[in-house]
Amino acid sequence: MTDDRLRPDDTTPVYAISVAAQIAGLHPQTLRQYDRLGLVSPDRTGGRNRLYSLRDIERLREVSRLSSDGVNLAGIQRILELQSEVEMLRSQLGTLLAEVQRLRPSLAARQGSEPSTALVVWRPRPADRDRTR
Repeated sequence: MTDDRLRPDDTTPVYAISVAAQIAGLHPQTLRQYDRLGLVSPDRTGGRNRLYSLRDIERLREVSRLSSDGVNLAGIQRILELQSEVEMLRSQLGTLLAEVQRLRPSLAARQGSEPSTALVVWRPRPADRDRTR
């Protein structure tokens, strides 16, 4: 039986550059270049040695795949930024949806019925329309 506490998770930096390069199917110099460009930034030890996590290695593979598909490094950087933003937004959406689900019963109880499906449409008054012209 293995002890899960001893197994690193996907974010634990444990792989030296030579091992990470071998797992990712890349040359160590390529990993150094990606680090310089900020595409994949591994953790550093006190001696400034790079340590990669499984998540870093997966990102290296993604950079390699995009590069082989013909995307330049600036484009890859932008794609990775957008992917991170999408992940953050999905997380926030999940949190907000959970909060809505949590609050829905108390809102229904206050209204004395099921949540309304009414739609409110706002139209500017004629006086407001005249001011915007």
